[in-house]
Amino acid sequence: MSSNSTPYYYVPPLSRHPVMAAIGLIAFGFGMVGWVNHTSWGGSMAIAGVLWVLYVLYHWFGDTIAESNAGKNGVNVDVSYRWSMAWFIFSEIMFFAAFFSALFYARNIAMPWMGDVESKLIWPNFSAVWPNDGPAGLVAPFETMGPWPIPTINTLLLLSSGVTITFAHHALVKNHMKQAIIGLAATVALGFVFLCFQAFEYYHAYHELNLKLTSGIYGSTFFMLTGFHGFHVFLGGTMLAIVLRRLIRGDFTAEHHFAFEGAAWYWHFVDVVWLGLYICVYWM
Repeated sequence: MSSNSTPYYYVPPLSRHPVMAAIGLIAFGFGMVGWVNHTSWGGSMAIAGVLWVLYVLYHWFGDTIAESNAGKNGVNVDVSYRWSMAWFIFSEIMFFAAFFSALFYARNIAMPWMGDVESKLIWPNFSAVWPNDGPAGLVAPFETMGPWPIPTINTLLLLSSGVTITFAHHALVKNHMKQAIIGLAATVALGFVFLCFQAFEYYHAYHELNLKLTSGIYGSTFFMLTGFHGFHVFLGGTMLAIVLRRLIRGDFTAEHHFAFEGAAWYWHFVDVVWLGLYICVYWM
């Protein structure tokens, strides 16, 4: 077990992982370029790049976990991890802020501009009411996604998961490992159910509402915001599942469990983003 009383800052030896991860990311980038340009090799190369990066991350995080369990990470490393996770979450906040800003601009600035008196000369039949299919009539008719029932159910699921992970954290701090495992397992399960409901929601949108990524600015902002949030739920759920496995095998103590805390921070961030989505995308 790691001890926060370790007096030095552990510096790991030279590693192959950064170079290998860079190779995978470059392959993914070239693959995506080929994919969007309809080449025969683009999709395969992009998928291979993703699988390569996942393979590298598996071994990279395995080495990091082994270092922690060997007692090499003291208080200085712990502080570095906390700052790193905080800045990572801040970058994610800026990521979603860009998409929320795009939604705000389209709805509150661009749309009223297209509906003003001067624009009526170009688009006389356009009604500046959100949502719409654009002024040129190029978007196929679609129906919007309301807040009931799936988005509201998913809101309850994520709020409940915030409660269960907080319960698990308090149990871990009090060294009640069984309760911590139950709370964390419930959190992972709630996240999985959330993703299942979102998958059904997308199926419903595409096949029954004709709402697609190509459905104008409404469709693009809807799927970009909810889709990236769903990806973050998947990523956070994966993190929590790994932490759960480590918790079961006894990697954490009441004093030393930053991996749990970091994953919990990320999960709470995912919860807060969803509340913003629920209000701005489904209700407004």
